[in-house]
Amino acid sequence: MPTIDQTAAPSASHPGTRSTSLRSDDRHWGILAKTFHWGLALAILGNGGFGLVMDLAHGPMQKIQWLALHKSIGLTVLGLMLLRLAWRSLDRRPVATAPRWQQLAARATHATLYLLALAIPLTGWWFNSLAGKPLQWFKQFNLPALAMPGDALADTAHLVHKSLFLLLALVLVLHVGAALKHHVFDHDDVLRRMLPFGRPHAGRATTGEEP
Repeated sequence: MPTIDQTAAPSASHPGTRSTSLRSDDRHWGILAKTFHWGLALAILGNGGFGLVMDLAHGPMQKIQWLALHKSIGLTVLGLMLLRLAWRSLDRRPVATAPRWQQLAARATHATLYLLALAIPLTGWWFNSLAGKPLQWFKQFNLPALAMPGDALADTAHLVHKSLFLLLALVLVLHVGAALKHHVFDHDDVLRRMLPFGRPHAGRATTGEEP
């Protein structure tokens, strides 16, 4: 009579284990989803903060170098956001069991963050075009202007670009607060399963939301 090998390693979707798959499953976010999540979060916040302290540059030449780096990172963020959205449309998501209102609130927050993450580099590109400045990606190639130069509108574009980043920072505070609320007060796996080395607790229900 055949026997079952009880020493076999658990699958990636088994409760209490950490996913090692690129794709997400019913209980875990996959490696690629986590990489997009944390990599883009660091890039957007770091580059946004970098832009806010641009005036601290020592002299005009350093400021030009800083601006070139700021713009190159912004273009990278734009490209990675498009890839993330493409992957999100193909990837699975953990099963959602949270109350309907929490799922709707989470989706609205994520949609807002995605729109802002796209709008910020695009308005930066728009501002750069109105200012009549060249746009290069890490000195590898030039990108076309999105508009004809215009000093009056350039000030407005810069204000919009900066304001959108501040709005994103505010929404991100709410996003992080909600994730911490799930972790500290609800004691569920919303935050844990998106952490790079996190794993859901065995037998604990998931909510299907992202941190």
